[in-house]
Amino acid sequence: MGLLSATQTIARYRVEGSFSENPTEQVRKGLKKQIITDIDNEAQDMAVGWTSFEAPFTPDFDDATFQIGTHYVFGMRIDKKSIPTKVVKQQVAIASAKRLAESDREFLSKNEKSEIKEHVMNVLTIRIPPTPNVFDVVWQYEEQEVWLYSTQKAANEEFETLFNKSFSGIKLIRLFPYTQADLTLALSDTDRDRLSAITPEDFTE
Repeated sequence: MGLLSATQTIARYRVEGSFSENPTEQVRKGLKKQIITDIDNEAQDMAVGWTSFEAPFTPDFDDATFQIGTHYVFGMRIDKKSIPTKVVKQQVAIASAKRLAESDREFLSKNEKSEIKEHVMNVLTIRIPPTPNVFDVVWQYEEQEVWLYSTQKAANEEFETLFNKSFSGIKLIRLFPYTQADLTLALSDTDRDRLSAITPEDFTE
């Protein structure tokens, strides 16, 4: 679900820090620095990077616009290869049988079995196409807030890591009731200690 979906899930972040010069160009540089890379025909099983909002599978930050008014709109793409266990088992069995026939033996050593499995995994990873997942991002620069259109834990963690790699001097703070209270209210040290001690209430019986 993304920016244009009828149903949306959003993780909100507060941005601490700013760029000293031309924010748009600084954002462009950061996006280009960590643009998604193609892992087709590569042994790599996962890639994470920035992509275009309008053309997520052909990202371009040189000519394509990513600014709408005072907002920066782009995407994070996670490409991941997933090899079915049964396929791995099948290919390992075929390769093992071939090795036994060539060596005229009845058994393979533990090291040989590991070597065959590793080789099979590398070959399959190169051959199998990755499955892409795109998560829209809206950066409200003047309001110092970023929205990631996902609440998946793995996607949020990848986003926070990628953002920190891309934009030096900028820090993200995930917004939820505790952090919002800490950031928006003039809390004393005592109030902040009380806030940190609050635990969720369980209403189930």
